[in-house]
Amino acid sequence: MTYRRNRRMQVKHAGWQPSKLREHREAAGLTLEAAGEQLRNIGEQHRWNLAGNFQTIGKHERGESYPHVHYRRAYSLLYQSDEFTLGFRAQPADVSGAVPVLGVPGIVAEPAFQKEAARAITDALERIASGVSEGDGTMRAVLEARVLDAWGSRFVIGASQKKTLTLVGGYAGSGKTEFARFLSDITGWAFLDKDSMTRGIAERLLVSLGGDPNDRHSELYLSEVRPLEYRCLMETAYDNLDCGVSTVLSAPFISELKQEAWLKRLENRCAAKGVEVAVIWVRCDVDSMREYMEFRSAPRDTWKLQNWDDYANSIDTENSPPGVHVTVDNRYGMAIATADRTRETLRRLLP
Repeated sequence: MTYRRNRRMQVKHAGWQPSKLREHREAAGLTLEAAGEQLRNIGEQHRWNLAGNFQTIGKHERGESYPHVHYRRAYSLLYQSDEFTLGFRAQPADVSGAVPVLGVPGIVAEPAFQKEAARAITDALERIASGVSEGDGTMRAVLEARVLDAWGSRFVIGASQKKTLTLVGGYAGSGKTEFARFLSDITGWAFLDKDSMTRGIAERLLVSLGGDPNDRHSELYLSEVRPLEYRCLMETAYDNLDCGVSTVLSAPFISELKQEAWLKRLENRCAAKGVEVAVIWVRCDVDSMREYMEFRSAPRDTWKLQNWDDYANSIDTENSPPGVHVTVDNRYGMAIATADRTRETLRRLLP
């Protein structure tokens, strides 16, 4: 019975090698109990609900239970590795190549911890970001420079920054919100998430219009509710910018980024305020998006999950929308794992 169950798990999660976890734990000199304690500590830091007991870890290592997304992120932090090396999944051929090297000016030289932090940030951005062909890729380098300047200026009294509005877009479950939070963490820029800002109002409005509060696909939502959500998000961002506060926005931006006129109006309005605009697209594979949507169990994802084949066939996971400056490769959770490790590095470096 156990063998058949484990075999089914292996088929469902192709490429999974449970023994890799045990190898990493033993190489780190940890018992099951000690590994569990460290996993619980990581979970508490990130507000992940991890039991982290030796029975659960043992099941993971024996292939009796596949670790959910927060466990995998915690294991990656504990063993300073990625999901491929830890045996959670086979590494696809198209994500194994060398990452692009991005030139980043303005590395902070003093004090020492800022220099090390800048290296960690630069390394993370080089691993997960690629430019969309536009001229010589200047906007990508500018964005990285702004991130580094923002990090450094947090520790210099009276330091000024160029105001920046960063849009982080992507499909549901792609990891855009996590990546936007990462940028906010390291820069100190304000973070605004469309769903957090507007979900309650959107649901009430849908009900008042005779619709389903969890609808995110019908013509009623797309024509009557969605435009108001984005208006609220953008007007709040403009208020921040008027107060001199750089801001990171998290929202799909799928329709908006396909409209050249929409992006041009945004850039012109921001240019009048002395604000630079950076547009980031988070790329993800459909299997990872579905797994994350199933894990978070958000009612707004119900239609997508119930009609998965139709939904998956309607989206383009291979190409970024027009106007995107930087594409973040979060296929198989790569970018988020790198962001998690970078956060930990920065925490250790802070005085």
